Amino acid sequence: MPPNAENASSTEDPWFREEHTMLRDQVRRFVEEEVKPHGEKWEEDGMIPREVLHKMGELGMFGIRYPAEYGGSEMDTVATAILAEELGKCTFGGFAITVLVHTDMASPHLVNAGTPEQLKKYLPDLISGKKISAVGVTEPDAGSDVAGIKTTAKRDGDDYVLNGTKFFITNGVHADVYFVAAKTDTTAKGSRGISMFIVEKGMPGFSVGRALKKQGWLSSDTAELIFDNCRVPAANMLGEENKGFYAVMRNFQNERMVLGAQCMGEAQAALDMTVEYVRDRKAFGATLWDKQVIRQRLSMLSAKVEAARQLVYRAAWMDSQGRDCVREVSMAKALCGELVNEVMYTCQQFHGGFGYLRESTIERMVRDARVQAIGGGATEVMLEEVAKRMPPTNR
Repeated sequence: MPPNAENASSTEDPWFREEHTMLRDQVRRFVEEEVKPHGEKWEEDGMIPREVLHKMGELGMFGIRYPAEYGGSEMDTVATAILAEELGKCTFGGFAITVLVHTDMASPHLVNAGTPEQLKKYLPDLISGKKISAVGVTEPDAGSDVAGIKTTAKRDGDDYVLNGTKFFITNGVHADVYFVAAKTDTTAKGSRGISMFIVEKGMPGFSVGRALKKQGWLSSDTAELIFDNCRVPAANMLGEENKGFYAVMRNFQNERMVLGAQCMGEAQAALDMTVEYVRDRKAFGATLWDKQVIRQRLSMLSAKVEAARQLVYRAAWMDSQGRDCVREVSMAKALCGELVNEVMYTCQQFHGGFGYLRESTIERMVRDARVQAIGGGATEVMLEEVAKRMPPTNR
């Protein structure tokens, strides 16, 4: 059992302390009052209103693990998992990912490697929600294979000149600050020679090529970014030159843990609504819940979700203790990305024809969940990370 578990409420997970429970309750209230009543409109608009994100920032949800001197709460990785799980339960995956990219996939690059000057300049606005961030790593030919990026950055006086294209960039259309990976040493092999840069909207030579239309996550803006002789001040290099690959890989673990937690929030919400539906829906003279096969299938899925959820929280706890958790995070990402799709398939099936209508919540959730086995590290990539860390047999 984790340290301090004896201080947790007997009705809570052993990973939770009082501040974790308070955070969870706060996020739940926000979701019920500010997200669910408006989510359908945001799906149509293809974006989350800035005032909503700003309000979240003012409530402290954007700086959970960041230094207090910049407006953060200095909580731990378990708190991050709570945020992601509760956002997943909102049933609007596009809203959840808009927030989580900002809080746990983009802005951590600044916190992990930023100079005091960079932190002072950017972090307060990112925590307050006055500015929203995105991370520019993925390219048309380089996703999980970060070493394969082709965007370049060449030093020219007091600037670096960036050229290249980024793809599948969440928050890409409406973000204010972008953390962009580029090759600063094109002669270096593999993962060497990559650096990170802080790029602001409006910098000369930087533009949004186009907004990308997706199967799901419709309320999340996703873009192609173009760098055409984009001049970025040398002072905007994030971390050491040619060390950007390690910065990207460092945050991958946080990103994948967060996605696993989001998946389990989505899966639990789908199970809850499906149980409610089959208890009321009648067919052949009885409710669907009276059918043993339906009860048992939902029960087994509930067991799987709870088991996967505990794996996510153990990985988050390990990270909060400073322990190596690449194996556990990779397991969680692979398992949760596949499981959420298994859950959605079954829940839609048990909703029958209604579950195929665009007006049903489960239909949207099915579309939103599909990407969870792809984005942030495809299942196959995650399983290879697990395989690398499997101990050899003694035979």
